[in-house]
Amino acid sequence: MSASRPAANPGPRVGLLVVGHGSRRAAANEVLVAVAAEVAGRSTGLQAVSHAFLEIARPTIAEGYAELVAAGCEHVVVHPYFLYPGNHTTTDIPGALAVAQAAAPAVGWTMSEPLGVDPRIVDVVLERVAGALPVPSAAADGGTQ
Repeated sequence: MSASRPAANPGPRVGLLVVGHGSRRAAANEVLVAVAAEVAGRSTGLQAVSHAFLEIARPTIAEGYAELVAAGCEHVVVHPYFLYPGNHTTTDIPGALAVAQAAAPAVGWTMSEPLGVDPRIVDVVLERVAGALPVPSAAADGGTQ
C-alpha cells in the first residue's frame, strides 16, 4: 500500500520503494510495512512510498514498482532495508527491478545503499544490548543498591 501526496518540487514525480527480504512470519513482514509507513509520514518531496519483498512475501518488487507507477511516479528510488551489501542488494534486487521496469520502461529507478555502518545504527545496537543486560540482584552485590 502506498501513501500518495503532491510532490513538493516541480521536478520528476519520485516514488520510494522500501524493499525487505520477506518472511513466512507475518509479524516479521509487518516490520517493513511499519518502516515504509513511518518513512511516508516523514518524507517530503515524494509522490508516493510503498514497500515490497524480494521473496516469500507480497507485494513483490514488481507489484510494488507497478503500484508506484500507477500512483504517477516518473522515477523510483529503491531502498534495500538490509544491513549490508550482499548478493540480494547487489544482484537479486537490481535483477527484479529490471524485470519490473520492463512493464513501464519510461519509469527509471535508482537504488540507495543498504543501512550499513552508521553511528545511529550503532546507537540502537548499544541501546538494545543495554536493555538485554541482566540486572544485578541484591544477593549478587552484597545486598546494597
